[in-house]
Amino acid sequence: MERRRERRDYERGLPGYHDPGVRYLGAPAARSALTLRLWLAGFGLVFCTAAAVGLFVLVPPLGWFAWVLVVLAVAALADFIWVLHRKRRGEPG
Repeated sequence: MERRRERRDYERGLPGYHDPGVRYLGAPAARSALTLRLWLAGFGLVFCTAAAVGLFVLVPPLGWFAWVLVVLAVAALADFIWVLHRKRRGEPG
């Protein structure tokens, strides 16, 4: 039975279960790039929101594409919030 993870487990870094090379030649465990993912989600959120507003205002015939950008902005917002949660939990990256 697996034990419950504590805050210091996240601070130390979780084992590289996504990295198949961790068992070969003494490769170090993979680390998550949470900060990069946070920046990319933030950029996607700002860009998609601004582009959607611009399309709604400046090019109304492309309203369908603006709605696609709104959906992508919502997905970027959800990713941004999830990554913030993981960073506050103490995961390195």
